[in-house]
Amino acid sequence: MLYSLARIVIAPLLRLIYRPTIRGRGNVPRRGPVILASNHLSFIDSVVIALLSPRPVHFLAKDEYFTGTGVRGALTRLFFTTFGCIPVDRGAHRGAQASLGAAEQVLTGGRAFGIYPEGTRSLDGRLYRGRTGVAWLALATGAPVVPVALTGTERLQPVGRRLPRYHRITVEFGVPLQCGHTRSELPPAQARRAVTDRIVQAIGDLSGQEYAQTYGRAPAGEARR
Repeated sequence: MLYSLARIVIAPLLRLIYRPTIRGRGNVPRRGPVILASNHLSFIDSVVIALLSPRPVHFLAKDEYFTGTGVRGALTRLFFTTFGCIPVDRGAHRGAQASLGAAEQVLTGGRAFGIYPEGTRSLDGRLYRGRTGVAWLALATGAPVVPVALTGTERLQPVGRRLPRYHRITVEFGVPLQCGHTRSELPPAQARRAVTDRIVQAIGDLSGQEYAQTYGRAPAGEARR
């Protein structure tokens, strides 16, 4: 309910104040499961996608964001709930599997799920090698993957800045990728790598970022997302 209200109230304010450029909204299927796979430049990326996508998009967030106490804990919980985040215990044993399981539930429920194949924010603006969780989801659920390119969010809220500042941004939704056929052509691990590389290439084609060919590193003090 809070997320729906945010999309009704906050999204128009975001468009009015920041005047974002949004391209390819028609590429996002309006019904059924879909994975939105985006480049990752800023903490605010999930908020931008959640508010400017043509349909609600859910991201995973550490469950500690939902269990804090006091005023700060309540405000943190309100923030992540407002923007459609789903709590998951990512610090527990087999945390990666728990995250993928939670994401799969979102998709099997016919909803849209947002993910960053790079795994963490890019600190230098380059596009880093994708981790194969996005491919696992696509192959396990058959959901189409819409590549998403964000531009300017690293200046809207740079790494280390608590609050956003004014800067124009662009959000571009690409043509959906159907990845299910790869399952029968290659062994599972190779299929996941091939699908992941295809998705990251599609993101790069939209964003124009230089490809780094290595895995990205999380900012100091931040666990890989």
